[in-house]
Order: sequence, then C-alpha cells, then structure tokens
Amino acid sequence: MKALVKTQKGVGFIEVRDMPEPVPGEGEVKIRIEACGICGSDIHVRHDTFPYWPPVILGHEFTGTVIELGPNCKKARKGDRIVAEPHTKACGVCFLCRTGNIQICPDKRSPGWGIHGGMADYICYPEKLLHKIPDSMTWDQAAVVEPTANAVTDLIERTALTAGDLVVVQGPGPIGLLVAMVARAAGAREVVILGTPGDEALRLRTARELGFKQVINIGQTNAVQAVMDLTNGLGADVVAECSGAPRAIPGVVDLVRKRGRVCAIGLTGNRTVELPWDKFATRAIDVQFCMSTSYTSWDRTISLISSGAVRAEKVITHRVGIDQWESAFDAVEKLEALKALIIPAGRK
Repeated sequence: MKALVKTQKGVGFIEVRDMPEPVPGEGEVKIRIEACGICGSDIHVRHDTFPYWPPVILGHEFTGTVIELGPNCKKARKGDRIVAEPHTKACGVCFLCRTGNIQICPDKRSPGWGIHGGMADYICYPEKLLHKIPDSMTWDQAAVVEPTANAVTDLIERTALTAGDLVVVQGPGPIGLLVAMVARAAGAREVVILGTPGDEALRLRTARELGFKQVINIGQTNAVQAVMDLTNGLGADVVAECSGAPRAIPGVVDLVRKRGRVCAIGLTGNRTVELPWDKFATRAIDVQFCMSTSYTSWDRTISLISSGAVRAEKVITHRVGIDQWESAFDAVEKLEALKALIIPAGRK
C-alpha cells in the first residue's frame, strides 16, 4: 500500500513509499482510510522538532471504515464508520493511566510519530480507541473530529468555559478557529479572534465568514484596548492561546481579567518563552496546559459537529492525493491553507 513515511531523523526525509498492508492483531481492527488531516505536529516532525520513531507513517487525524476484525474484538463490526483516539501504547498501569489520563502516559506512542499512522491506504488499530460516527457525518467532518476534540478538551473540560464568558482566541489557525467555534457553541457571550497582518488574507477572512464579529488584525488595532473596551476595562474571562508564538504568548496576561483563565494550546516547536511571571502571579491568573484529548471529549465533539453546532469542516481548505503531500504541507506552512486533508487513491 502507499504511505507517507518519515524515513529517518533530521529535517525533511519524508517520502511516499510502498509499505506492507497491515494485519490486525489481538483486539485490533483493520481500517480503510478515507481521509487524514495534516496537523501542526506533522509539520514539526517534518522539521525534526517533535519526538518520533522513524521509519514511521505520518498522520493521526484519520477517519475510515472497519473492514476486518482481529482476534477477540468485542464491539467493533465490519462496516463501522469510525474516528480514533491517538492514545496507543499507553501502559494502562501507571499513575496517569490509572487516573484516566492515558493521553499523557510516558509510554504512549501515538500514530504518526510513535507508531504507523493514517496517511496510508490502511491502518490496524485497537478497537478500544474507536468511536463510531453517524451515517449523516461526512468524511470531511469526521477528519476534523480529532482537532475539534482537542478544542473541547482544552476549553470546556480543562479550562471550564462557562456560558456568558467573553473569550479571546489568540492565533486564528485551524485550531484557533475550532476553539472559537466550540466557545460559541458552549455559550460564550462574545468571541474575539486575534491575528497578525499575515493572517488577514485567509485566516481572519475565514473567521469573518464563520460569523465572528470581533476579528482583530493586531497590526491595525490595539488588541488589549479593544478587549478592555468590550469588557468595561475588566479583561477577558478566558484567553485561548493558540498561536504558539513566543513573542505573543507573554501578552496574554494583558488580555485576561484578574482571576481569569488562560487556556494554553499552541506549541512553540521547542522555542523558549519568557513570561512576566510576577504579573501572572499578582493578577492570580489560572493557566491550564492541555495536551491531547480526553475520552469524554470525543462523543461530545461528534455530536457538536454532526448537529451543525460546530461547523468544523469549514476549516478544510485543501484536499490532495498522497502523491501531492508536499504541496499541502508547504501550503500549511506558508499560511496558504488552514486544514489540509490527505485522501488515499480511489477515495472521493
């Protein structure tokens, strides 16, 4: 089968290869991949700034159809349309696993960097990590369940967004836009989206097309003053930091109110961030770091997307065959794409 493989350590070293078609093991199913999204972590793997174990097939934002059952599968059925949690290789016995945090188990190795992922024709996967999707859900919608589940985990479960909160989203990339849509669906009274002049042509335009009224280009408008004007000088209840930009991250403290909450989502690619620590302390800011997804976020996310409450598929701008992977990766890096999907040959 065709697969997109990170072949060795270093910058680059990604190519389409013929790989053996996988066979499901104990408790696994074989899945026919219908689409797989390109995540920021895939870009980081490309540039050798995220942990990975090559040679490895990229991709963890996949969706597809169960076509074969391995030994002792209990719930999965052939024909199931599914999405899957990327929490493979969690040990199940450590403190984190036993307290329901398999997503940050030190032994976890997720598809796309720790084990073979979904940028291929097929993948074999533990049935315990699958979630069925309704027949009404399109493959495009299903392909963005995983990043949207991150937004649900981060904003609703970790940061405890409350209906009526004013939310600022810093960084209008695909995750930022999904966070904004989740915040709106959860009852935020206003969602303010901040971006740079480089975001104007695509990202901020898309935010406006999605119906957000408070979309701010920080090259043209003082973001702190705009947020203070909207909150009578108080500041935002929640700031979701989605940019991962070391120069932008310290400024979240000026956007959030005292006793407000910062939801830390964006990754910096291992770059150092200098924080005004005393300012965070004297304002008594709660900062929630949020890595990956909880079990409970997945079915919530499927419901939000399938009902139309979160139009997550609107962040998809590119759909390419696996042989055109490089153009899609480049478009994501150059801010010419939001979410790009890799579509295996023969899929529609």
